[in-house]
Amino acid sequence: MKIIILGSAYPLRGGIASYNERLAQALQIAGHDVTIYSFSLQYPGFLFPGKSQFSTDSAPADLKILTKVNSINPLNWLLVGGELKKLKPDLILVKYWLPFMAPCFGTILRRVKKNKHTKVVSILDNIIPHEKRVGDNLLTNYFVKVVDGFVSMSDNVKEDLKKFDTIKPSVLQPHPLYDHFGEQVSREQALNKLNLSSDFRYLLFFGFIRKYKGLDILLEAMADEQIKLLPIKLLVAGEFYEDEKPYLEQIERWNLHERVLLFKDFIPNEKVKYFFSVADMVVQPYRHATQSGVTQVAYQFNVPMIVTDVGGLAEIVPDGKAGYVVPPTSNDIANAIKRSFQSEELSRLKEGVLDEKKRFSWQAMVDSIIGVLGAIV
Repeated sequence: MKIIILGSAYPLRGGIASYNERLAQALQIAGHDVTIYSFSLQYPGFLFPGKSQFSTDSAPADLKILTKVNSINPLNWLLVGGELKKLKPDLILVKYWLPFMAPCFGTILRRVKKNKHTKVVSILDNIIPHEKRVGDNLLTNYFVKVVDGFVSMSDNVKEDLKKFDTIKPSVLQPHPLYDHFGEQVSREQALNKLNLSSDFRYLLFFGFIRKYKGLDILLEAMADEQIKLLPIKLLVAGEFYEDEKPYLEQIERWNLHERVLLFKDFIPNEKVKYFFSVADMVVQPYRHATQSGVTQVAYQFNVPMIVTDVGGLAEIVPDGKAGYVVPPTSNDIANAIKRSFQSEELSRLKEGVLDEKKRFSWQAMVDSIIGVLGAIV
């Protein structure tokens, strides 16, 4: 088929761009002709909380990426929609994660579908955003109405979709492994690359930092007196998307300077493997969530996880097998950390990770997309 992926890709950075690029590769392996229509402007500067929207990595050599879409220019939406209408792709795939994108995506797709040929499938990260705003449901409805079928990456999102649509084809398919970051390297190599001591074991909090991700809860857990007796340090690897001052005050208040190491810049693709290769456990202390790409990076690098029992995280990390699922409180997280470092426990959990990761293939995602497409009337 001729397939268009509408959404973020190189030179933009981040999880959505990485996902779209990896999906394009999987579709090409399956024999399809794929082009990504990415953003010339994704977010206006004043709406983007990070330092930069652009990647420092090299461009993917095997993908056709066109930077054509302006998220805030209605004239651009009509022009891109008209171009895609004439191109007559068999399928347009759109990853949906934020109502802000609904006017842009919804308008482009309405224009395209006037060709009476192209079908639209949306891969849903979220259908209800983590940080709610007035008008979210109105915007999401505008987008949902023009989509022909849906792939939800967690059961939680699949249930949320029912608030907007109960008729169109919809399937559940978990987030595939983020395998484009490479393979695990030796602990010694990772320690040297990150300038870390071999005298400690390491927890990892990875990804951009916002309130809903619960880093403050994890910092409070690290202040537990019993954890302070263990040779454990926490690596916080990711850019602050909000004021970092409250987190720094926590570190000061509980004297965690030596036990919490901050890597506050965006982590480029080629460095991701070192953080996960040195980590003994990945901790996701989220207050609320649907699913998370971080879990799939942890699976790729065979790292057990501590996740909170919110959204769809427990679907991906079976409690007691690939990690622990706990309530989002500092006491529960602290207890899980202490349990993790008991004799032989980490080895047992790593065996569980190796077994569970078999569920998360890109071929399964491609099959789900094709299955939804076949069910569209």
